[in-house]
Order: sequence, then C-alpha cells, then structure tokens
Amino acid sequence: MDNAIIGLPRLNENAPAFDAETTEGRKTLDDYRGQWLVLFSHPADFTPVCTTEFMAFAQREAEFAKRNCALLGLSIDSTHSHIAWVKNIKDNFDVEIGFPIIADLSMDVARAYGMIHPGAADTSAVRATFLIDPDSKLRAMVYYPMSNGRSIDEFIRLLDAMQTSDTHGVATPENWKPGDDVIVPPAKTATEAMARMHNGEYTCKDFYFCTKSL
Repeated sequence: MDNAIIGLPRLNENAPAFDAETTEGRKTLDDYRGQWLVLFSHPADFTPVCTTEFMAFAQREAEFAKRNCALLGLSIDSTHSHIAWVKNIKDNFDVEIGFPIIADLSMDVARAYGMIHPGAADTSAVRATFLIDPDSKLRAMVYYPMSNGRSIDEFIRLLDAMQTSDTHGVATPENWKPGDDVIVPPAKTATEAMARMHNGEYTCKDFYFCTKSL
C-alpha cells in the first residue's frame, strides 16, 4: 500500500492534529476547539472548478458561522500563491474569501487526512471535505473527483443533521432538512419495541421504524 494513503482518519475518532501556515498566520486544530470546522482541500490554486467551490464556500460562510462552524481550505500551494489567487478572485468575480487557506507544500496535513490519492494525482490533494466537531472528533468525510465540484448546500444540510442528532439523540432520514420528522433510535428491548407502537408521540410503520417531529 502506498505510504500516502496509509492511516486514513476514521469517523468518531480524534481528527489528525495539525500546525500549519495559512493565509491568516499559523493555525492548529486546537484553535478550533469549541466549534465545528469544515476542513476542505482543493487540487490547485488558479483552477476553474476550485475557484467556483471557493466562491461558493465564501458566499455561504455566514450560514456556517450561524451554526458555530468555521471554514478552512487547503491545497499543496504556497501562501504567496494562495494570496494571489484570493486577490484574483476578488478582482475578477468580486467575491471576498474570508477564511484561511493552509499552504501545505510539505503535504503533511494532506497525508494525515488522506487527501493524496496516487490514482488521481501524486502531488495534488483531491477534493476532500472533513466535518470536525467541537471536541475535535472527525464526524464526516466526503471525497469528490478532480473533475467535479462539491455541493456546499449538502455540507450545510449535513451539519444541520448532525447537530440535530447530537442535541436530540435521534437519527435523520435521507435528505432530511430542519423541520422534517426525525427517526427514533432503535428499541433496546422487546417490551420497548412493542410499547412504542402505541406511543402517541411516534409515527411507526413497524417496531423498528418510528419517526417523530421535534
């Protein structure tokens, strides 16, 4: 197995620590304790798909902030390249990139997070997105191909879903959005399974499939 992809991070374990140079000075994972973090990589500065993604993240940054979530970009480019690209985006598209971008020329952060996939590129990070919770636990990770941009709406939706699950101890169905019914956790005993069928708070299709409104 290639060393670049050994030791991929795992869900619900501590996210890999980092101490990295960014466009806003040095940043560590500990700087983000107490809030959610979306850490996302892109293949290269001054590329069209990445530019659309960065603008979309920037335009939705306030929505992430309302959910106590910070944004942090990364690519295997220098800080000077990042700064020039950010200025280029402002000049050409009138979009301000307000979040920091890690300059990962050493590829240390990219390797720790499994962002280097030799089948895609040896020296560029793939489109990887990691959602890290306020306790620095890795809660979700999503990979996209080099050729296709991400949906920022989906990360906001997923963040809403995970925060709802954490707050209320429930699960959420496919494409759940705030205001939709949530899924009641599985029953732990046969008695509980039968009783929930007659619980007026729940809507049950069967003992294993019950939903409720919040």
